[in-house]
Amino acid sequence: MIVVAGSVSQKLASRLAKELKSELIIPETKRFPDGEIYIRLPGEVKQKHVLVVQSTCAPQNDNLMELLFMLDLTKNLGARKVTAVVPYLAYARQDKRFKPGEAVSIKTVSKLIARAGADELITVDVHESKSKRDFSIPLRNLTAMPLLGICLKKMKLKNPVVLGGDQGSENRAQIVASKMGADADYLEKRRLTPTKVVMTPKSLDVRGRDVVIVDDIISTGGTVVEATKILKRQGARKVYAACTHAVLAGGAEKNLAAAGVVKIIATDTIEKKVSLVSVAPLIAHSLG
Repeated sequence: MIVVAGSVSQKLASRLAKELKSELIIPETKRFPDGEIYIRLPGEVKQKHVLVVQSTCAPQNDNLMELLFMLDLTKNLGARKVTAVVPYLAYARQDKRFKPGEAVSIKTVSKLIARAGADELITVDVHESKSKRDFSIPLRNLTAMPLLGICLKKMKLKNPVVLGGDQGSENRAQIVASKMGADADYLEKRRLTPTKVVMTPKSLDVRGRDVVIVDDIISTGGTVVEATKILKRQGARKVYAACTHAVLAGGAEKNLAAAGVVKIIATDTIEKKVSLVSVAPLIAHSLG
């Protein structure tokens, strides 16, 4: 088994190669003057099982094209099997036609990945598990929630409660809480007026307690910001944010801190300073 590291996932690819005790290949990549991408694979992959590791975080389209080039290249160089390891899968949230005439983007992305040469796809906490039906190749959608729970348990929080951002995130909160030995709940939204919405834990009291808000993705962080303000007013001691994918777009990290979030705990599906948890053991175990 050989691990090929995409340019935005080199730390994760290195960790995965170490977990698997496999060879790591870092492709030579550069940009031509007109902006086109050049890729060369400095290694032998013929008759090998190759793992191409590349998240498709921002800039999504560039990183997606790099992924497609690497998949096609390894297949053309004679790889026996090619596994696309795409921990953060761009366009997964556009998985249905919300308005007439919209592109169902994840279906297009799935076709591209399969046609480029991937025999299977491994991703982590893809936005909707039903996206499996959009792929013509086997899809393994892993969850990093147990790993986040283990990390949070080591932080020894005070009488912690884990909250999902909404009812759809309740299961994630329960998984994290089970690893921490903590209570779990979710934030319930209530509309007071046409323009005013409040969020409160469905049943638990947060006074004097450390609160962890959990979700698969923190993008702009708007929901977490509003929830944090409300939780602080309700007497929460400290508020933490935990997620698999730290997109953190548009100054989200600063906005979260200003609202009162004391720490963000994320994984290395997107490699950032807040990536305190590696999904390499999770991916390696799925390949075992």
